[in-house]
Amino acid sequence: MKVWPTEGKKKFETLSYLPPLTREQLLKEVEFLIRTNLIPCIEFELDYKDAFAHRENNRSPDYYDGRYWSMWRLPMFGCTDPVQVLKELDEAGLERPSAFARIIGFDNVRQVQVISFIAHRPEGY
Repeated sequence: MKVWPTEGKKKFETLSYLPPLTREQLLKEVEFLIRTNLIPCIEFELDYKDAFAHRENNRSPDYYDGRYWSMWRLPMFGCTDPVQVLKELDEAGLERPSAFARIIGFDNVRQVQVISFIAHRPEGY
């Protein structure tokens, strides 16, 4: 398996040590979210610095800045088609091409975000 370089690259979160996901891989990830009853949602971040978890305002354990991104529309409640999620991702990328975008899986029973991964990067990242 090819691994993304571990030096000189900022890390995001889940899957950030892998090369950018292909369209087919994104479809499989979203398919998994839907199959496991997670609600897909798309979030974006325009500011390069805030796209990465970092510590600037507080040094206490478990505190990170840059954890909260803006939501792209509403969570996709009732979505059963991974292609629909990628269409929304494409639309977000067209409207905000300089933004980072991630897909999250939300568990509405436990009321928590279970997984998130980068699905779109601006040119040059």
